[in-house]
Amino acid sequence: MKKLSNILVILGLIVFNPLLVNSAEILQIKSSNTILVGDQNRNLTIKLFCVDVNENDELEATNVLKSQFPRGSKVKIKPFGFKEDILLAKVFNIKGNKEMTELLVAKDLIRENCPN
Repeated sequence: MKKLSNILVILGLIVFNPLLVNSAEILQIKSSNTILVGDQNRNLTIKLFCVDVNENDELEATNVLKSQFPRGSKVKIKPFGFKEDILLAKVFNIKGNKEMTELLVAKDLIRENCPN
């Protein structure tokens, strides 16, 4: 029985360790469309893909992102390319049920600005 529990613990560490070690986390939300994420050894500035925020809604949009994605939140990144050496991406919480752009669209703070 003890051998079985040891095997289960080892398998659990093997399976769940990569998820905990390799996930990125929010370091700073700089504006309504620019965030800073990091993992254990590097930081990356990300510009949200397809986001155009009205200047009047900038503060409210930034506050919505900060409330839903506080500093230290684990996130997944779906990259779409680079623009002026900044990664364009969609950012999801680790469970994948919240995405930053969708939150802002739902609050009617932005219009999606995607090329057709």
